[in-house]
Amino acid sequence: MSGLVQLAIVLVLIIPPLWRVVSRAGFAGPWSLLFLIPVVNLIALWIFAFSDWPAERGRDGV
Repeated sequence: MSGLVQLAIVLVLIIPPLWRVVSRAGFAGPWSLLFLIPVVNLIALWIFAFSDWPAERGRDGV
C-alpha cells in the first residue's frame, strides 16, 4: 500500500512540471509521460535536449 502512495506522490510532483516544460518547448504535453518509463526517459531526455524545439521555430536569430 505504501508503494502506491509513493507512486502517487511522485506522479503529482513530477508530471505537472514536466508537462509544462514539454508544452512550453512546443511538444505535446503527453510526451512528459515518457519520463516515467525507465530507459525510455533517458532516450526522451536526449531527444528533447538535441532536437529543434517547435516553440523556437520561427524565432529570429535562433
